[in-house]
Amino acid sequence: MLGKKVDVSILGAIPYAGLYSGYIMTGTHRRGVYVLSRERPVDVVRCTVIAVTQCKGLTQSKLIVAPEGQIYYEPLIRKRLRRLHNFRFSKINCLYEKSCGAIVFYRAPEEVKVLLVKNKNGRYWSFPKGHVELGENEKQTAIREIKEETDLDVKIHPSFRETSDYCPFGKVRKRVVFFLAEAFTDKVHIQESEIDYYIWVNFRQARDMCCYDNDLRVIDKAERYLGGYHSK
Repeated sequence: MLGKKVDVSILGAIPYAGLYSGYIMTGTHRRGVYVLSRERPVDVVRCTVIAVTQCKGLTQSKLIVAPEGQIYYEPLIRKRLRRLHNFRFSKINCLYEKSCGAIVFYRAPEEVKVLLVKNKNGRYWSFPKGHVELGENEKQTAIREIKEETDLDVKIHPSFRETSDYCPFGKVRKRVVFFLAEAFTDKVHIQESEIDYYIWVNFRQARDMCCYDNDLRVIDKAERYLGGYHSK
């Protein structure tokens, strides 16, 4: 059901939850859903299923929907669902995922070096990144994830921001936001529960080691940015 378009009949607002109740028709049966919306929906609304929850004591999953064009990520969905009385879910699958990270660079004496990491049991080299937590902005997420995964304190270059959108598996739609972050030491202490390996390389080596087109595009833009930055 994740990502499915459905017509939802609105029943009403759920007090203090920031949600609305509604139902969809499956054959001759009504199936209750919860609706997230930035404005109060009325009557029948065309929606997208943005999350599917497995609830304790229930055999049928509960659907979370939103009007078409409205995007909600897991932290906010979880926050709204926690306000519901007598609703406890053991698992949630969300349509939209968002991670933030950065191309971390260090000004070595001979040239600029870029940090690549390989995630636990991962096959490919990439950059430090992780999921946004509730209450964080994108830069805060990137700084926190870099610190957790590498123990590096960094300075974010505010005018560099690149996004990558893709579907890693199934219907899940993932957005990764990359910043450019300067480290002031190359002494890395990896978070062993998340990272297997790390390496400092130059931009040419980074292009050789990274496989994904989105990563290669971000590497190219970061190198051009730093070239222009140093020439000013």
